[in-house]
Amino acid sequence: MKLQIKLALYNTLTKLAIIVFTGVLMFFSLEKITYAHLSTRLTNKRDVFINNLSSKEISQILSQQQSFTNYNILKEEYIFLKSIPYEAGRKPTESFSTQRRTIEKNTDNYLVLTYRFNFENHSYLLEIGDTLDTIIQLKQTIKQFTLLLLVVALLLTLIIDLIFTKYLLAPFYHIIDRKLIKVNDPMNFDYAKVETSTQDFRLLDESISTLMKKIADLFSLEKQFIANVSHELLTPISIISSRLENVLSHEDLKEDSENKIFASLKTLNRLKSIINSLLLISKVENKQFNKNDKIRIADVVDEVYGELEDRMEDKQITFNNNIKHNYSIRGNHTLMHTVLFNIINNSIKYNRPEGGSIDINDHLTANGYELEIADTGKGMSSQEVEKAFNRFEKLDTDEKESYGLGLAIVKSIATFHDIKIQIISATNEGTSIKLMFN
Repeated sequence: MKLQIKLALYNTLTKLAIIVFTGVLMFFSLEKITYAHLSTRLTNKRDVFINNLSSKEISQILSQQQSFTNYNILKEEYIFLKSIPYEAGRKPTESFSTQRRTIEKNTDNYLVLTYRFNFENHSYLLEIGDTLDTIIQLKQTIKQFTLLLLVVALLLTLIIDLIFTKYLLAPFYHIIDRKLIKVNDPMNFDYAKVETSTQDFRLLDESISTLMKKIADLFSLEKQFIANVSHELLTPISIISSRLENVLSHEDLKEDSENKIFASLKTLNRLKSIINSLLLISKVENKQFNKNDKIRIADVVDEVYGELEDRMEDKQITFNNNIKHNYSIRGNHTLMHTVLFNIINNSIKYNRPEGGSIDINDHLTANGYELEIADTGKGMSSQEVEKAFNRFEKLDTDEKESYGLGLAIVKSIATFHDIKIQIISATNEGTSIKLMFN
């Protein structure tokens, strides 16, 4: 899960907890406040009623009916007064209770104030009730409003957090994309600082730049070392080769000495091939080649086929050139020839002893052009695929002229031309190498 999503979810959940706690607290507080307000109102009504107890109307009703009942038209509140056995010295007592009362066939819950008192040598029971339906409706309204408020608040919080974290983390993803993912060559690293006001991201940016500077220095030293050593070794190797070839021209040379000189020349040629391969990689990585040629991929494939046709016939390998598109790139023709030569040569080298095939296919994709070279050879395991582009990493083969540098050269030239390479292979099922041109 991305950091942006995690931060947004964390903020949303913490705010959800706060909102739920606040909502529950408000709900119970409001209920208590409402009950307290209702009780106060009933007490006030009692006081008003007691003050009007001596009115003629109530006195007449009490004298005639021994009780007095009154309620409003909506049956939301009522007042009930009746005589109870007289007790001299009775002190006024009051209590609140919740009771169900039926008034004219309507049964509701009421908050009832019960008040017992003495008045003019009589004892009375006074009840003043107020329906609780209002409170119940209010509680239901608060519940719905709180739930709606919670949902709206959560959605707003989630959206705002996603927008904010996206804005906050934009420099971080910019650093990752520009300074890590898109870096193919430490020599061409982009040291320009990423604009950000976050000190942590600025520190990350500076740390990556410092690290890449060290890697680039080491990489440069390695390439320079390889180039210098290669140059220095080629000259004495050439001199020794020339001298040995001159010795071979002597007619009085014994056969045993001649065989030893041939073996020495073979070793020198092998060493010379390795040095030339390393020198080629060094030059490509140092960008010592121009890219001014217009290269038609199908033409290069035909050229390589012409050079390797004899080898395919010797191994009875079928070559199927299925290229359909007239695709061209701007680059170095010699280097591109080397790329396709090495790949197709490997397809011959690691193919079946007899009856194998090599298929060349091309496709136009959404990102550009794709050339696929597939063979029916011994294939590679996943571990071998991971190490395929490493220098001096080679598979088991009967070829004596294999140094494990062919795919390393392919990788360097492909990177030089901004071509991506993908190897799909399975042991005993063959190998497919895709060149993806932007």
